Amino acid sequence: MSRIVVFGAGGRGGQRVVAEALSRGHQVTAVVRDPAKYAQLASDAVTLVAGDVTDPDSIAAVSTGHDAAIVSVYRPDVDASAYYGAAARALLAGLEKAGVERLVILGIGTLLESAPGVRFMDQPEFPASFAPFNNGRAVELEVLRTNGSAVDWVVVAAPPTPLDNVTPRTGRYRTTGNRLLPYDNGDGPTFDYPYDDRGPKFTFTDLAVALVDEADTPRHHRQLVGVTH
Repeated sequence: MSRIVVFGAGGRGGQRVVAEALSRGHQVTAVVRDPAKYAQLASDAVTLVAGDVTDPDSIAAVSTGHDAAIVSVYRPDVDASAYYGAAARALLAGLEKAGVERLVILGIGTLLESAPGVRFMDQPEFPASFAPFNNGRAVELEVLRTNGSAVDWVVVAAPPTPLDNVTPRTGRYRTTGNRLLPYDNGDGPTFDYPYDDRGPKFTFTDLAVALVDEADTPRHHRQLVGVTH
């Protein structure tokens, strides 16, 4: 049994990470901004606490004594570059202070390459309205890559398409390195590919499997890695 701290535990991804970790017998500390909104998460195996993912001292306080941290945070209401950059720096500093060696972050699939050397978000057709949030996640990744922290991190990115929020866990997924793969039904990638409703969708539950796997048995280190069905 391990102890895992989950930041952003109240979101769709975070709640599934908590459930997946519990199914493996782990003790979980679920970190949210307002515990009163997520009282249903608390149990004998889940400690529900308030925390600030941009504050190294807050991170260290809730993370001490844990074996790994998983982060699934989403803030559409703030400047993305400032928020995700600050969160990356704070996580590395706070976890290092707490003695937590493994950090797993749920990333964004538009940072994966749609062609060699070309991130999906770099295509000229990419909508300008999407750029600020995606740039923020790119800042986060750059901070991780250049910080020099001793924390062993990985960013796990699902395909940039709405995830299946209904289908039960299969426990199956594959990793794609830094590549963005087309749908498995034979459709080639088009610009609309991440945002339309064609083809099978990767599930939140299997994404949670991939995230907890990387916390339990690290396979990828200091890199962005794609996962899909």
